[in-house]
Amino acid sequence: MGEGVDLSSVSIDFGNFRAVDNVSVEIKPGEFFSFLGPSGCGKTTILRMVSGFLDPTAGQISIGGRPMNGIGPNKRPTSLIFQNLALFPLMPVWENIAFGLRVRGIGKAERRKKAEELLRIVDLPDAGDKMVGQLSGGQKQRIAIARALAVEPKVMLLDEPLSALDLKLRQHMRAELRAIQERTSVTFIYITHDQGEALAMSDRVGVMSRGRLRQVDTPEMIYNAPADSFVASFVGENAVMDGAVEGYQGEFVRFKTVDGVFLGRPGPGVMPAAKSRLFIRPESIRIGGQPGANAVSTTITSVVFEGNVISIVGHTAGGSHITTQSTNTFGSARPQVGDQATFSFDPSEARVLISEDAAKVPAGGH
Repeated sequence: MGEGVDLSSVSIDFGNFRAVDNVSVEIKPGEFFSFLGPSGCGKTTILRMVSGFLDPTAGQISIGGRPMNGIGPNKRPTSLIFQNLALFPLMPVWENIAFGLRVRGIGKAERRKKAEELLRIVDLPDAGDKMVGQLSGGQKQRIAIARALAVEPKVMLLDEPLSALDLKLRQHMRAELRAIQERTSVTFIYITHDQGEALAMSDRVGVMSRGRLRQVDTPEMIYNAPADSFVASFVGENAVMDGAVEGYQGEFVRFKTVDGVFLGRPGPGVMPAAKSRLFIRPESIRIGGQPGANAVSTTITSVVFEGNVISIVGHTAGGSHITTQSTNTFGSARPQVGDQATFSFDPSEARVLISEDAAKVPAGGH
């Protein structure tokens, strides 16, 4: 069973630059937790602090309830997998897996037995005597995971390990990684800028921007109930309209834009007169309805066939671009570029959030 990882008010500075700014999060034992964010947001720096390669400037990191301050990487119950897998090409697969055990003085027979057990866990039971060069990209990923598991870590740290793979293999490896994590019950902390990876694999996701942790929640809540404009913009596609809150109407707020007044669910800190933005997911927007009741007139500017879905973009009189996505049904009619169409959406599927400049998030990140 994995151990929990607690970050308590953790910050790290490089000179005058604050790379991670006051991050606190409790990662549960046996959880698959992902830090998601753009390049330079601080997520890899957090991973290096958890692994012991960097020391926080302030705050504390604990693993299994034990403070890690001053404890080196080789003394922590962690294993780290980098983007560069660094497998040894002149060793057979089983020796690659058992290399950490060899360093610890474990005998050859026991090392081989452990390697064979791990090969079964990563679903490569017959690969032990192959050379690394005989493996596919996805198989090399699984061997790197088996090698990291050989030393029986309580926490597995993964720094964008799938980034070098092609799309189909990445999608396949998402399922493989999740299955391995569930079989071993080791705590996984996964670093990625790919929202699809984070949403598909994780029990919870922490979204980061400029060194700050913006939201921690389940994938469903991150996508359906983003806490602020950055999370809404970074995770998934949206139609976005600028404006201000006029007031409340039951559980919704009245949001005034140049294209009219719309109802939506208020996010944290939203209040009348605050500069805000309205976010609507493309799959929540329908073609049809009467302008005025959470509907807006548009001119169709783009119709894109994407296989399973069709993306249709409408341009409003106020200058907003609104995209709707519909399932591809063979032979069904669809608008054409230049057509006039009304786009509508349910108030419960719209989210009003404070604008980035209004939120005044401190700068930082690495």
